[in-house]
Amino acid sequence: MDAVRFLGTAPGRLERVVGVLPAAGSLGCRSTLPLGRARPYFVRSVPPPGGAGRRGVRAARPPRAAMGSDLFALDFDGVLCDSCGESSLSAVKAAKVRWPWVFEKVDSAMEEWIVEQMYTLRPVVETGYENLLLVRLLVEIQIPSVRKSSVADGLSIQEILENWLKLKPTLMDEWQEDRESLVDLFGRVRDDWIENDLSGWIAANRFYPGTADALKLSSSETYIVTTKQSRFAEALLKELAGIDFPSERIYGLGTGPKVKVLQQLQQMPQHQGLTLHFIEDRLATLKNVIKEPALDKWNLYLVTWGYNTQKEREEAQGISRIQLVDLPDFSKKLK
Repeated sequence: MDAVRFLGTAPGRLERVVGVLPAAGSLGCRSTLPLGRARPYFVRSVPPPGGAGRRGVRAARPPRAAMGSDLFALDFDGVLCDSCGESSLSAVKAAKVRWPWVFEKVDSAMEEWIVEQMYTLRPVVETGYENLLLVRLLVEIQIPSVRKSSVADGLSIQEILENWLKLKPTLMDEWQEDRESLVDLFGRVRDDWIENDLSGWIAANRFYPGTADALKLSSSETYIVTTKQSRFAEALLKELAGIDFPSERIYGLGTGPKVKVLQQLQQMPQHQGLTLHFIEDRLATLKNVIKEPALDKWNLYLVTWGYNTQKEREEAQGISRIQLVDLPDFSKKLK
């Protein structure tokens, strides 16, 4: 995998892929792309967001705000978009920059193995930077000579899934890392990938079948509430889904916890009288909403196609506030 250069995103310029985009493929977090490689696409420049002359990008239908209408707050990764391939590849790139000595003995075969394990581990990730921690932990499990954590020896993938909330602070402490530095690095690596290989970055993502069309055709008040950095969600909506989604309707990383964003949305004067719906793929997030009495008016949904486990879906069925929703029902609800 090539070294990463931090060039940032060129101001005032956005590139768009021209030609056939990757097929949606099967459900679940699986990438059919070789590590660090993407199908070639022809790329040309188009005016920046808000500029004239953009073609082939469909604006989201203006929502109606009448009494009796619906407001949907949608998670992005795991609900609209399967970004597991991209986030895993970006995490490997970023981890090699952050801890180069850890990766001295990591060959391409082990990198492939790491990315494959990340597919299984994706349900524990709440915020993108955690992918870097998981990537390094997987290396320490495989290569004892680079091991700096007390938990890696003999640790299994299943144990990571079951104990991530306890493992994460231990790793952060033992590796002397801080959240903001990892968040910044992860974002810069993605910016660099977009700047130098937009088509490759896009090809590592996909929208779940039907979700983009449902969003395009929806006449409800629709917002995106995600732990992904907003600029990446907006770029994927535009370049991969063909949706010119208003940036002010994307609440991304840095806008506050999701429970706080939901409170803000329900308190807005224009949203009074609307029926509130929050659609997520993480059971833990929905549980946090249930703990807040101020959010009792929200209808809560756990998707059956995102980054959650069968065990979590079964648990959700026993919680009266939460409804399971499949892809066909999702499209119908957004109407």
